[in-house]
Amino acid sequence: MNIHEYQAKEILKSFGIAVPQGKLALTADEAVSGAEALGGNIWVTKAQIHAGGRGKAGGVRVCKSLDEVKNAADALLGSVLVTKQTGEAGKEVGKVYVEEGLDIAREFYLSLLVDREAECVSFVVSPAGGMDIEEVAASQPEKITTFPIRDINTCDTAKMAAFLDLNGDAVKQFDGLVRQLYQMFVEQDAAMLELNPLILTGSGDLVALDAKFVADDNALYRQESIVAMRDLSEEDPREIEAAQYGLNYIQLDGNIGCMVNGAGLAMATMDMIHMKGEEPANFLDVGGGVTVLAVTEAFKLLFSDAHVKAVLVNIFGGIVRCDIIAQGLLEAIKTHPMKVPVVMRLVGTNEAEGQKLVKDAGLDVYWAGDLDEAASIAVKVIAS
Repeated sequence: MNIHEYQAKEILKSFGIAVPQGKLALTADEAVSGAEALGGNIWVTKAQIHAGGRGKAGGVRVCKSLDEVKNAADALLGSVLVTKQTGEAGKEVGKVYVEEGLDIAREFYLSLLVDREAECVSFVVSPAGGMDIEEVAASQPEKITTFPIRDINTCDTAKMAAFLDLNGDAVKQFDGLVRQLYQMFVEQDAAMLELNPLILTGSGDLVALDAKFVADDNALYRQESIVAMRDLSEEDPREIEAAQYGLNYIQLDGNIGCMVNGAGLAMATMDMIHMKGEEPANFLDVGGGVTVLAVTEAFKLLFSDAHVKAVLVNIFGGIVRCDIIAQGLLEAIKTHPMKVPVVMRLVGTNEAEGQKLVKDAGLDVYWAGDLDEAASIAVKVIAS
């Protein structure tokens, strides 16, 4: 689960990590009031959306007067910000965060993530943080390195500090920062924590100038305070609706809607569609103990998506019964008629019963015996 930058900084502060002072604003007047409360003569007005790349998209604005703060907030609030992470649709800005301006001497990149290959938490660091970190990764990969950490110790933090070319008091500060970040990452059940940039101020202080926090969805049951930070306006309505029925659904940019049981089979189905020359419109795993109601809602999601030009159902029935999938289809078309071709591969538990239900209903679907054939048919019917 994603949260906003200002929320991530609230968590950082609770663990003793330095962040700029800031005020949340929902209107331009609130932004001005926030800047006045912060004091000083330089402020930064930041769009709050669940996506990176805001700086290059004009979502982060340095303001040298209260009028500039007001103008920046006016321009951002209600606008649609398009970044590399939002896609072409972009995200509408509903709130801004006004921060005190700081004297930046150096910028670094630092993130923590679950490293499944190393089976531990890894720190990814670079002495070249900031808006161009993606370009640094592509053109100067030697400036980014990974440190797998199983138990924080001074040797590890010293190696990271040396890579960042820190010296003097900054090395001691960095040692404490790394320990605080590791504690936060573990105790808050994070999936990813990113500071870009982490800065060294002119007075020699390390400060998290920006922060991105992603919580592990599987651990949210024990993180009530993080769940309370959820902003549904930032999430895809289809994904929210799907979650209510226990469906794992992610909207994508293609035009072949997919319904599959099992994450691995779903990924294989999406890969096969891509290999055949088209792209999936979604990831949709109905799971194991699926009900007729959940399948019905899953079909409704696919049939109501204007981007979907064909639906590919790839069910390898084990725990999932093929007749439940068929019953879900029959229920869905009562309110959402099949206006696009449907390709069905129903194999496994109760496959004969499932296929019979569909055929007896007189539905005009394309049947496939395996995944390769199903993907081929789906791509062909779109082209015809």
